[in-house]
Amino acid sequence: MTENETGSREPADSELAGRTALVTGGSRGIGRAVAIALARKGADVAFAYRASEEKAQQIETELHRLGSRCMSVKADVSRSEDVSRMMDAVRERLGSPLILVNNAGVSRPQSLPEITERDWNEIVETNLTSAFLVTQAALPDMRARRWGRVINMSSVAAQLGGVVGPHYAASKAGMIGLTHSYAAILAREGITVNAVAPALIDTEMVAANARARPELIPVGRLGTVEEVAAVVVMLACNGYITGQTINVNGGWYMSS
Repeated sequence: MTENETGSREPADSELAGRTALVTGGSRGIGRAVAIALARKGADVAFAYRASEEKAQQIETELHRLGSRCMSVKADVSRSEDVSRMMDAVRERLGSPLILVNNAGVSRPQSLPEITERDWNEIVETNLTSAFLVTQAALPDMRARRWGRVINMSSVAAQLGGVVGPHYAASKAGMIGLTHSYAAILAREGITVNAVAPALIDTEMVAANARARPELIPVGRLGTVEEVAAVVVMLACNGYITGQTINVNGGWYMSS
């Protein structure tokens, strides 16, 4: 049976068996679903969280139940010192993370007059700078082994502006540019770099935004975190897709 039929961990011959994955922003929403999906596919999973230790412990329990070697690390991944500490802890417990999902992010819906320089800096640091810092920290191990998967969580806001604000849209557009550059540089080293751009996924973040209405989506509903996680797993298992943005948006933005 498949993982979807049983809800259990796949056998040792799975593509990701024995690989260590690191998911930032992994204590809720899309990050939580990605951590669970990667564990079901056979990966050992570390995830970073910023605030809720209780939620982190609950997810660890769930990952252990799946048979995954796992750990959580409290870290602010927009700060280089926290990133260094996190990477050292993951390497010591689980080995070098060769699958990286840059999912840490914040959304702050604001009107144009409300957005301050402080708001801009915090959004860009949390959503974009963090992806750069963690990727830079993970790449030496990937390059040494000539195998790696970097998956950056962008957003439809990068393509259409979205319903949060220009500070958020700019941070998510920056992730696509970051993806293109890393992918071009690393293509011959066995390392793929891709972005996933969801739209209006059923999470706490979307629920808190009154402008995020299901009727904006052509298919007529919000997406699920599991639908996004399935795409992340696909990219983690594929060595030929690189430099791409995979849109998981119910048809809101249709790329050529």
